[in-house]
Amino acid sequence: MPMTLFADADALLRCEKSYRVGRGPVPWRGLIVLLLVGGWTYGAAMGAYGGRPLQMLYSASKVPLLLVASTLVVLPNFFVVNTLLGLRDDLGAALRAVLAAQATVAVALAAMAPLALFIYASTNDYDSVTVGNGVIFAMATLSGQVTLNRHYRPLVARDPAHAIAKRMWLVLYVFVAIQLAWVLRPFIGALEMPTAFLRDDAWGNAYVAIIRKVTRFFIG
Repeated sequence: MPMTLFADADALLRCEKSYRVGRGPVPWRGLIVLLLVGGWTYGAAMGAYGGRPLQMLYSASKVPLLLVASTLVVLPNFFVVNTLLGLRDDLGAALRAVLAAQATVAVALAAMAPLALFIYASTNDYDSVTVGNGVIFAMATLSGQVTLNRHYRPLVARDPAHAIAKRMWLVLYVFVAIQLAWVLRPFIGALEMPTAFLRDDAWGNAYVAIIRKVTRFFIG
């Protein structure tokens, strides 16, 4: 099983075999397995700050949940956008592209799990480990963008309207993922706070909180 996972991850990153660019059947099972295993692996490492097993378990479940739920929320809109732009004939290839991109993000996160552990071993500063994890997520997201662009290149060449659909997917996905990540926090867990699956104020608005923090930083 591990060797099969490594082979699938390699094929995904190279866009080969069942993960190749094109209109063929979407390899749902392989993509979902890679997304879940990759997200779980990084989530466990992410929650290892402070050496709390329960936080590791919570975070291991929440990272793949974040990736899957964000995708599912945006997919109906993605379907409507492709339909309105007259791109229904390419919907299978477009789905292959966005799902491959999400699986790539999970695989990249898993590959960088040792880096998160190295950061934890290097510092006890919560702000530093938060920034470190943020950088890792940004790098994984860029990896997903590379896969997305590979799959979309022939689609855009065939019909430039695909470029609009891709941009709308990215904007909506980022918007939803940020809010969902806010709801699902903590992923790392401050040591002075009790271990919990969700914060008491979980259902707040991420963007309002960001604006308030920025305002306090500049105004005091």
